[in-house]
Formats: sequence, structure tokens, C-alpha cells
Amino acid sequence: MSSLAPAVDKALGEIRCTFNQCLIDVKPDNSGGAAVIVKGIPMGHPYVQTEVWIGFQITFQYPHADVYPHFTNPNLARSDQQDLGEGFGTAMFLNQPATQISRRSNRLNPETDTAALKLQKVIRWMKEKI
Repeated sequence: MSSLAPAVDKALGEIRCTFNQCLIDVKPDNSGGAAVIVKGIPMGHPYVQTEVWIGFQITFQYPHADVYPHFTNPNLARSDQQDLGEGFGTAMFLNQPATQISRRSNRLNPETDTAALKLQKVIRWMKEKI
């Protein structure tokens, strides 16, 4: 098993603390970073799914590199049968089909923009996308 960069290890601790009701899977990438999947995120309206998983890569450059993009259930669907809309696409994550969530941080501040905060922002954006 590869060792994680100290900043990546710290980010994983923050994610575990912030999303303590969820299952967190971590797959080191052999370069100091890791692929992360947070399972059991409450979702619901405007989506059919009451819970989703969200995955992402934290690279060895973290915190100086954005945690982008995020991925979720390949069957993500809106409860009103509308298209998911802008910011979503079909992709692969860890060699599995997924829905890509594109929410880039244009003004990344490595002092304050953590992986846990970015995930919270992505979830909030998804829930507010009506």
C-alpha cells in the first residue's frame, strides 16, 4: 500500500469527520494521492435517489490542486423526469460507469478550500439545482 502525502491524509481525516454518517472508501493512487468514495450521502429532491455515493480524486498536489471533478451514481435521475442539465455528464470513475459532476473552483485558496468543503459545496449545488 502506498503512503499518502501528509496533506491528503489530513484531508481524509476532515472528510471522515465531516461525513461521519457515511462510509468512506479510500484507494491510494501510488503517487501520494487517493481516490475517495463517500457512500450514503442523503440526497432526495430533486432526485429519485434518496442516497448517493460521490467519488473524487485527491491528487498529491493537494491542497494546491482543485478536487475536481466529482462523480456519482450512473443512474442519477431527477424526480421530475427532466434532464440533469448543465454540469452533469456521463463518465467513468475507477473503471465503473458514473455521472460526472463538473464544479471547478475558479479561485482556489489552498488555505481555506478543503476537499471536505468542496464536497459540501457540490452536494449543496446538486440539491439546489432545480
